[in-house]
Amino acid sequence: MRRITLFLILTIVSLVSLVAVVAVGYFTLVSPSSHQSNWGNMWDNMWGGMGGMMGGATQTPAQNTAAPYFGVIFVVLVGIAIVGVGGLVYFIAFPEIKTAQPVLNNAPAQSEVAVSPYASVLKTLTNDERKVVEVLSAHEGKYLQKYIRKDAGLSRLQTHRIVARLAERGIVALEKTGNTNTVFLENWLKR
Repeated sequence: MRRITLFLILTIVSLVSLVAVVAVGYFTLVSPSSHQSNWGNMWDNMWGGMGGMMGGATQTPAQNTAAPYFGVIFVVLVGIAIVGVGGLVYFIAFPEIKTAQPVLNNAPAQSEVAVSPYASVLKTLTNDERKVVEVLSAHEGKYLQKYIRKDAGLSRLQTHRIVARLAERGIVALEKTGNTNTVFLENWLKR
């Protein structure tokens, strides 16, 4: 929205300035001698022409030194007005560009399949961590740590470290049961 406002302001200011320059230029560049009546101009031209024939001096209109400056200002303001009008036309002709904003698509596209939290977490796990989570999932999210070790084919130390890492990440919860732990798959992760 800022760009269209900029082009609108640019167009209005340049057109107002253009009208002002034309008005000031007209009254400045037109010499006071040309405000005389047509009869007076004709009389001056006739006697000036005859005076030139009779050896008299002819009068030349005085050159205004501001004329080139008004011409340059006029051309610059016309250029600015053209840019402003062009920008306005562009934003009116292509409205999708003036309202273009980053679109965050929170809803899954129709072609995408919704991914469960379980599938998302499995993608982030190592092979050994994945084995532990799959064993827990196969036993309805609750299993003793010593049996997880056997089902996953891991050593006691590996199982302990993996379960501790998963607990730190909030994937599993632990409950002390005798000389082992009962490992629970967190509720948000259950399928």
